[in-house]
Amino acid sequence: MIAVISPAKTLDFETKHEAEFTTPRFPKETERLVKTLRRKKEKDLKSLMSISDNIAQLNVERYQSFSGTMDPEIARPAIHAFKGDVYVGLDSESLKDEEIDYAQHHLRILSGLYGLLRPLDLIEPYRLEMGTKLKMGKHDNLYQFWGDKIANMLSDELKENNDNILLNLASKEYFKSVNKKKIKGRIIDVEFKDFSNDRYKVISFFAKKARGLMSRYLIQNKISNPEDLKGFDSEGYYFVEKESTENQFVFFRG
Repeated sequence: MIAVISPAKTLDFETKHEAEFTTPRFPKETERLVKTLRRKKEKDLKSLMSISDNIAQLNVERYQSFSGTMDPEIARPAIHAFKGDVYVGLDSESLKDEEIDYAQHHLRILSGLYGLLRPLDLIEPYRLEMGTKLKMGKHDNLYQFWGDKIANMLSDELKENNDNILLNLASKEYFKSVNKKKIKGRIIDVEFKDFSNDRYKVISFFAKKARGLMSRYLIQNKISNPEDLKGFDSEGYYFVEKESTENQFVFFRG
């Protein structure tokens, strides 16, 4: 089983890590994107990404200084660099070395700039959400730019693992970058709902953290059988059979 998650806007490039690292596998595509983004001024990024002046200026500086280096003094392993809600649930800092190694083979991070990351792939600070309408030659947005590349790589990895289960723990924005028709296997979507105002509904903050919690659950329990995912009970969540289908697992809390 391979699980995919989204990246995060919040980053940590201050904490150093001594762990081994790997290299992102779409260097040419990343280089093309960076070259295009380097030509953007602060006002361009502000409009393109719907961000503040300060964040736009920060990312102008990031892309101007982006080097593509594999120097661990500058870059960080993806699993440790991202610090959003999903990664609060994942809590990579407390994972054991053997658990990080398992994640390296069974967890993937979708990325607007890097395409598809393994946990230990080194990344530099950036901001480029997958839904950004960045024109790249004949492509009007990042979905067109990445095309089938992400799905093809995932399919190849499933084949290498002698597996056919792709667990979708990513947001709709990011999973849209995976052409499901190209995945040679079964895709399982997961939905987390909390009880609020007399009904169960998806609450973004809690759902994001829950995706990280399930990623951690998969890693620590080395889950390969989808049925074993139904035992997920972190922070009060429980599987709801009547709300679920073969390829969509629903969990409630409250």
